[in-house]
Amino acid sequence: MDIKEIIERSKNIRAAYHQLEKQHHGSEWTVEEDALAFLTDAGLVGRHTMSQQERWPAKNTDTELEHKLGECVWWLAVLADRMNIDLEGALEKFMTKTENLLEVR
Repeated sequence: MDIKEIIERSKNIRAAYHQLEKQHHGSEWTVEEDALAFLTDAGLVGRHTMSQQERWPAKNTDTELEHKLGECVWWLAVLADRMNIDLEGALEKFMTKTENLLEVR
């Protein structure tokens, strides 16, 4: 799956979640609420990583870690879209800048 497909599928899934939010809360989540949800899931990546590395006891660690890693990528695509940031371009700029800084060839 390439990044364009990830972005498009992420937008479609987010649109479906917006419909659920309207049903349950009467309105869509704000960008700030999406960012908070991302941060919550990113924190869970940390906790499941600790468990996978046998530094924290938890059940279903590998399954949950894989799910949360995928969910975090999804959230990043959603947040970039909602804030009118070209995720592919941002990633390219970051990679190029960091490669040049570290002299990675």
